Amino acid sequence: MHQRWPYLLLIGVLVAAGLTTAMYRHQTYGIPLLPSAEQRVWQVEARIQFNASGRETQVFLALPPLQSGFSVVDSNYASSGFGFDIDKSRRQERAHWTKRAASGAQTLFYKVELLADSFEQTRDTSPGLLPAPSWQEPYRTAAQEVLSGILPTSADGRSTAQQIVQRMQTQPPDQNISMLLDTRSRAELLTDLMLSAQVPARTVEVLQLEDGRRRQALTSYVQIWQDDTWHLVDPETGLVNNTRNKLLWVTDAPALLEVVGGSASRVTFSMLSSVRPSLSVAKERFGDFDISLYSLPIAEQGMFKLIMLLPIGALVVVFMRVVIGLKTSGTFMPVLIALAFLQTELLPGLLSFLIVVAIGLIIRSYLSELNLLLVARIAALVMIVIGIITLFSVVSSRMGLIGGLTISFFPMIILAWTIERLSITWEEEGPQEVLKQGGGSLFVAVIAYLGMTLSIVEHLAFNFPELHLVVLALVLLLGRYTGYRLLELHRFAAFQPKNPQ
Repeated sequence: MHQRWPYLLLIGVLVAAGLTTAMYRHQTYGIPLLPSAEQRVWQVEARIQFNASGRETQVFLALPPLQSGFSVVDSNYASSGFGFDIDKSRRQERAHWTKRAASGAQTLFYKVELLADSFEQTRDTSPGLLPAPSWQEPYRTAAQEVLSGILPTSADGRSTAQQIVQRMQTQPPDQNISMLLDTRSRAELLTDLMLSAQVPARTVEVLQLEDGRRRQALTSYVQIWQDDTWHLVDPETGLVNNTRNKLLWVTDAPALLEVVGGSASRVTFSMLSSVRPSLSVAKERFGDFDISLYSLPIAEQGMFKLIMLLPIGALVVVFMRVVIGLKTSGTFMPVLIALAFLQTELLPGLLSFLIVVAIGLIIRSYLSELNLLLVARIAALVMIVIGIITLFSVVSSRMGLIGGLTISFFPMIILAWTIERLSITWEEEGPQEVLKQGGGSLFVAVIAYLGMTLSIVEHLAFNFPELHLVVLALVLLLGRYTGYRLLELHRFAAFQPKNPQ
């Protein structure tokens, strides 16, 4: 038992390291765990129009802040003859266009792609102390009377906001509310009343996302601060619990649009929704995910997509030999055959393998009569295998059988060694053992091929190479297996106790 603890600890460390690293990369970079995973992406375009007065022109457009449920995938702009940069001098970033002299009607575009349903949660910052609104009489008295009727029956900021919205919706209209609405919009009134009740609040501008809508304007909402987060309130209906399709656009900026050197300015929004593969979205957002196989050149990426499948094939071979009890010609020769099947596809690969091995065995039987040394015999077999493959490929090409050309993907040396081993087995143990080992090798190769070609296996093996630590742990576990092999159970059937009659 004492000697097992280091072994079990190693297994636990490998599994924990592989799974923890994979989940970290999934959470940090959004790499999907399933190859078929898709995510919704919103394309939002802001269209700015104004009349330039012929002098220096500057245009500022508030940009949507970081917020839970949405993350920026990409952004770009279109503006003929204007310079562009991002103004970060204020709490909320702004797009900034400039031009030395602009005149006449101008149109600018800003486009942002947003990933919806993002697992990223943005931590809201405390607003601190916000200044109370200044009321002039008789509005001060009207506001006090409204709050005096609401505060005793409210428990917190959210319930206070909900009751104010309900009071604004009552019929016939409340006289105090009607007086206050003569000087403020509903959103501004709700914000000022909440501030007067010493509840942090602010008026924000929200874009309602709806697929295919064009030339939309922002809608005024209110946010109140409670429980270390902002809560959205619709001044028409009250608290908003579902913010899935509501994009905050203006929170801390003094205005949505500012134009210096122009007039008659306005901005409208158009939006389009699409569903994209999660992996392509993650690559667009994070590039090569810092340290990953995507940082390699394209040619090497293709090579590693095959290499990363080898541990899966090795695991299949270990399981089939140790637990099932199948015999193979060579320990890991089935893995290499399965790797060749990935290039040739299964049926053409099987047919090509059988043809080459069959012809090679016939020629090898003649070489055995020449009493050659092992090194010379293997070298001759390699040359013969190359000749067989070359001839087979040329004939297939002449006959228009393109599938026959894929035989060249089989490793020549492995084929030569396979022929040599099967030939020796034939001489020493007979054709039955050759069929058993050869058939076992092909069967295991087919099982490994089927496992390696599963889309989820290919996806996880390449995008989460750290999971090979878990595969290594499984191989180490199987390496200590001392139970019966499945195909050998019949040999021990006589030792099983018989049921009493």
